[in-house]
Amino acid sequence: MPRPEALALVILLGACLALAACSRLTFVKPDPARGDYDRVAPEYSIKEDPGASRQAQALRQALLAEGALRGGRLQEARRAAEAALALDPASSEAHTLLAVVAERQGRADRAGEHYARAVELAPRRGVTLNNYAAWLCRNGRQAESLPLFERALADAGYDTPAAALANAGTCAMRAGQPVLAERALRRALEYDRDNVVALDALARLSFDGGDYLQARAFSQRRLAAAPATAQVLLLASQIEQKLGDSAAEARYVQRLRAEFPNAPTPRGDASQQ
Repeated sequence: MPRPEALALVILLGACLALAACSRLTFVKPDPARGDYDRVAPEYSIKEDPGASRQAQALRQALLAEGALRGGRLQEARRAAEAALALDPASSEAHTLLAVVAERQGRADRAGEHYARAVELAPRRGVTLNNYAAWLCRNGRQAESLPLFERALADAGYDTPAAALANAGTCAMRAGQPVLAERALRRALEYDRDNVVALDALARLSFDGGDYLQARAFSQRRLAAAPATAQVLLLASQIEQKLGDSAAEARYVQRLRAEFPNAPTPRGDASQQ
């Protein structure tokens, strides 16, 4: 099963995608090459809307917070997100950013409050629902999280459904629902065949179910899709041990010791695995 850090990465990416999709400002630039032209529409006197101006400032602050978060500058990200929220109390993006900051600082309860508030402000936005559902799952509230993943997938504008499906599958595994988990994880791979979270989870699910050949296939796809983690190499070695391929098992153990010298080996204390 993927560690919480892997799930958190997906969540953070989702938060950043939300900002990229919803918070970037677009301006229509004039074309000086056109010269004079006949007007075919009436002229309008446009007055700046103070509310819209504050929202634009809030979006800029949210983008600054996003940049600081990507750079690991948590205090700077928090200040910018709080400034965004002061300018626009209805900013779900600002609450999401504050949630991610709080979670990285180890304040899980505070993070949950911000994720929940973001959903209240944007109850149909897929990425916001996915973020909160994943937080619920990580904090032992799997039964509450699964319906939220379904709501996230109902958002036609949600452009990363593989993230919600992979998270939902992982959460269903934790809830002891392997059939539901496999269905969601396989759907995630239909959208994104290299989804790391889904491949990790399917390799573990297959291994736990005794289908070691299928576990090997998912494990190999996972290793080809992204850099290995200690857990990925450990599971790969355990799969090969079950299949009786001692040479392949030894190669994975060698990699595990070389790349992650402090990680437990397959013959170490199982409670640490």
